Amino acid sequence: MNLLKISIQNMKIKPLYTFLSIFILALSIALLLGVQQLKNSFEHQIKNNLAGVDLVIGAKGSPLQLVVSSVLHLDNPTGNIPYDEAQKIRKNPMIKKAVPISYGDNYKGYRIVGTTSEFIALYGASLQKGNPVQKPMEVVLGYLVAERLYLNIGDTFLSSHGLIENEIDVHSDELTVVGILTPTQRVIDRLIITNLESIWQVHDHDDHDEEEEAEEHAEDHDHDDHDGEEEAKEHVQGDDHDNHNSHDQHQEEKEITSLLILFRNPSALLTFPRNINKNTNMQAALPKYELDRLYQFLGVGFKTVSWIAYLILIISGLTIFISLYKMVKERAFDLALLRTYGASNVQLIKIITYEGLLIVGFAFVVGFFVLKIALHYILNVLDGTKQQNILQNLPFEQLLYPVSLVLLITILSILLAIRPIMKMSISSILSREK
Repeated sequence: MNLLKISIQNMKIKPLYTFLSIFILALSIALLLGVQQLKNSFEHQIKNNLAGVDLVIGAKGSPLQLVVSSVLHLDNPTGNIPYDEAQKIRKNPMIKKAVPISYGDNYKGYRIVGTTSEFIALYGASLQKGNPVQKPMEVVLGYLVAERLYLNIGDTFLSSHGLIENEIDVHSDELTVVGILTPTQRVIDRLIITNLESIWQVHDHDDHDEEEEAEEHAEDHDHDDHDGEEEAKEHVQGDDHDNHNSHDQHQEEKEITSLLILFRNPSALLTFPRNINKNTNMQAALPKYELDRLYQFLGVGFKTVSWIAYLILIISGLTIFISLYKMVKERAFDLALLRTYGASNVQLIKIITYEGLLIVGFAFVVGFFVLKIALHYILNVLDGTKQQNILQNLPFEQLLYPVSLVLLITILSILLAIRPIMKMSISSILSREK
């Protein structure tokens, strides 16, 4: 007697109940595993991308926005700070390392970050091929940027103003690729790295072009309003002198977006941020604290979806129980006949158990594919915002809990469903069917 074939035939006889049992259980499995994977991935990305940064100093505004923009590079910056002020802060003896970053441009949606050579070392990256940035207008590409944009050593491109891809405000200065970084699964994989001088030079040229346009407009206006050629020349020379002065002043007033600080001693966290916030026009934000706050906000969503998944799991357990119990009741005569032909209670219980386990097995397969399809869709949406694959595979020990919970509920449903078999009176069932 092939008990497994009997279980499969029982499932085929009632396809609607079987489908509902598998679908509801698969949905709860997909939600449980999906929430756990997203939660685990988010925690990993936060820890992985902090890169040991203890403090971020930038323009006043939202501290969370400052951290997310400067550490995760996912938001707009709060503004700029004077570079000379940042240089003074870097000389503080409590600071082990201070890495300036400056951005405001992009290429096809990928941010261009002006910084120093310490930035690459901060994320544990190294050159896969090529050379580091040695002069202005040279760039090193993160692995993901090079892979998705099909860029290689020696290629050139024009950056766009702002952090969103556009073809309206394009700079005239060409950037040349001189290096490509190794993959790190960190935020640096989706960045374009250059030096601070490149960022300043690009924007200085834009400002200079605007000044020249204004100067030409002033010359035309002067020629129309004044008859004397010498008077027009004097006026233009005066404008040239003012423009040179303003240009020199602009050269001196260099700005950066923020400063990433690593302290020599953790005790500096007690006084240094407060001093910056109180005595300067800048603000100091603690990345770990701010990202923990962000995780707490998102944690509410994770918990809500988890509870929904648990509720669906309970409903799926009830559905499995009803399906198995209904089968036992409706096919009581067939089960009684099997007993008369020599089948034991244990064999009948095995038929019900196999059916329950088959439902769970199919549900795990369906749930796994539903999860993969859903995550693939989410990643495609994120890909439109130039994000990398942030998902991390779940460790085996984190898979044990949801799998054990599903099996426990299934076993409980089977135990409740086989109770009529234990109390079955063969003679009364057969006589009643006659």
